[in-house]
Amino acid sequence: MFTLSPLGRRRLAHFRANRRGWWSLWLFIGLFVLCLSGELIANDKPLAIHYKDHWYFPIVAEYTEIDFGGELPFEPDYSSDYVRKLITVQGGWMLFAPIPFSYDTVNYDLAEPSPSPPTAQNWLGTDEQARDVLARVIFGARISILFALILTVVSALVGITAGALQGFYGGLVDLIGQRVQEVWAGLPVLYLLIILSGFVAPNFWWLLGIMALFSWLALVDVVRAEFLRGRSLEYVKAARALGLTDYALMRRHILPNAMTSTLTYLPFILTGAISTLTALDFLGFGMPPGTASLGELIGQAKRNLQAPWLGLTAFCALALILSLLVFIGEACRDAFDPRS
Repeated sequence: MFTLSPLGRRRLAHFRANRRGWWSLWLFIGLFVLCLSGELIANDKPLAIHYKDHWYFPIVAEYTEIDFGGELPFEPDYSSDYVRKLITVQGGWMLFAPIPFSYDTVNYDLAEPSPSPPTAQNWLGTDEQARDVLARVIFGARISILFALILTVVSALVGITAGALQGFYGGLVDLIGQRVQEVWAGLPVLYLLIILSGFVAPNFWWLLGIMALFSWLALVDVVRAEFLRGRSLEYVKAARALGLTDYALMRRHILPNAMTSTLTYLPFILTGAISTLTALDFLGFGMPPGTASLGELIGQAKRNLQAPWLGLTAFCALALILSLLVFIGEACRDAFDPRS
């Protein structure tokens, strides 16, 4: 059974004492779970169908119109009156998600030209292609958060490894590492993305790989400083005299102290990753066209000033996510502060 050390319990108590950070953590977890279950909240397919004493689940399996008494061997349009009558005439019924639109569903029954204002059918209105804004925000926030989480994990692994090697061995390793880091940090990331987008169609993993090449630099200096300080401590010298390998010294004795300052940076790396992806989508160099994206929604708001609900929705979604992460980061910084 996992148990926290006395120091870990004190840090947890300090984190919980920061009510703003503590509740922000739970709100962010709830928001992330909500986005992960987007297909159960916003979907143009029924969650479940009961037809002729049989159960059907269109969100996980594909059925044809013939399965419900129709004539076409294609997946039916479940929102059409024809398919509804096919199912209800046999005493069946369909259970739809609270938002009967997916991120790419076009609403052809709008009373006004798109982008249309919020209505009882489209709670936050529609965008310029008649797609439900709330559904696109849910799926767009999921992509942004997953992108930021994966990028933060990759950046932490590379940055901690590079900083640990430079700080622990010093000398020539540190000198070469610092020069490489200075050159690498001077490369214009945005220009490289713009240039490369002319040769390769950008997608989730392509953007993640390019961003991971540069985002690891944020943690190197912090970890390097901790290892430079830690390698000269008495207990580390004693462990080396007892015959511990370099790997064991770094993992057991220096890395736990270095993680204290590293963990406080992670929420801010998350916010930077979300902001960067949003900016790239806004400029047109991010996710492929049609993908749900907060940055693409901001671009639509810029082109449609007569539809303020687009800009307000994107702003509120980004402000909420980034504010929660900043509050969590501040609480982590206070919890791991040695002076506390």
